[in-house]
Amino acid sequence: MRGIVIDADTHLFETHALWAEHLPKARRDLAVHIEEDALGYAWLTAPDGTHIHLAEVHTPGDIMTMGERRLRQRSGLPPVVPFKELEAHDHDPAARVELMDRQGVDQALVFPNFGLFWVRTLEDHLDAQLANMEAWNRWASEGIRPAGGGRLHPVGHVSLRDPAWLDAQLASLSSAGVSAAMVPIGPVDGRPFSHPELDACWSSFENHGVAVIFHISDGPRPFDDAWYEGDDNPIEPLLMSTFISVSPMLALTDLAVGGVLARHPDLRIGLVEFTSSWFGQFLSSVDACYTFHAGYNGLPLERLDLRPSEYLRRHVRLATFGFEHPAQLASAVGDLYMFGSDYPHAEGLARPLEDFQASGGPAPSAQTAGLYRDNAAWVLGRAGT
Repeated sequence: MRGIVIDADTHLFETHALWAEHLPKARRDLAVHIEEDALGYAWLTAPDGTHIHLAEVHTPGDIMTMGERRLRQRSGLPPVVPFKELEAHDHDPAARVELMDRQGVDQALVFPNFGLFWVRTLEDHLDAQLANMEAWNRWASEGIRPAGGGRLHPVGHVSLRDPAWLDAQLASLSSAGVSAAMVPIGPVDGRPFSHPELDACWSSFENHGVAVIFHISDGPRPFDDAWYEGDDNPIEPLLMSTFISVSPMLALTDLAVGGVLARHPDLRIGLVEFTSSWFGQFLSSVDACYTFHAGYNGLPLERLDLRPSEYLRRHVRLATFGFEHPAQLASAVGDLYMFGSDYPHAEGLARPLEDFQASGGPAPSAQTAGLYRDNAAWVLGRAGT
């Protein structure tokens, strides 16, 4: 089969002043930016000048080289590859499409790169948080989407902290043909996703036909801050990887048991880069715990029309890795999984299709159309693509 292949997890790097360039002049002081230090290393930098994270050039599929480059920076040596020498296909949407032709990938969801790093840093500065999300959304709508020629599907970046702002952003994204938006995965100013005050937010996603995407990032954290102290990388700590499934488990449980998915039957949800092999056991566990909790506390099971797992199967699709053997997962759990390369990250795949299959993924075929096409198309609201 040589059908359409959709990569559910790719990234384009934001350039030095992309955020300011896509904000009105009066709000450009709120923009994050990239600046070089005396040694020539580029840093993602907060509006107040705080360095958030190195702005690095990645070699796809090569985490050891990334480690060597970070060690070099800590040793006070200049960069081997300065950020300004970033390959065109890592930041330019037209060049990315040309690369996809060589990779054998037809379409791709496109996430921000540095947008994964600054949300928690700006948590106490809502105006800056929302402004930088707006900047990415404008670039997604006016830059990535047109240059991609229908093959790049940029994912917007939004917050639930201001429902009116959210509705306006989703309306703008939808009108530009952007049908998915990334949301920080965690409590919203102390409120769970199922809080009644946030119901209007989920209605906005439904009304504008935009899917909710949860992607691993440095957003709200599931554990006390003390557990993360002393990590050599405070933005990407070891606990983020060790407990990668905890945040989506918390969020999905709340969305299902809290009634959000029952009240919003048209909501589409994608999980990206959280791994996926845990999902089958989680579905069994959430049903068992829901039943136990109801019986133990004298609560009616009928407060939900469906079992929590049934809502999750209806509403959720997950990006998977080849080493998780997605064909076996689909056989055991259902056709809920999406091919994703995480290109061009060091922890991603240098040759998306070849490396995905070499690590344990099946080849594209009529039997794997869900993995390589249909489930990502469903998330995008383009079932039947």
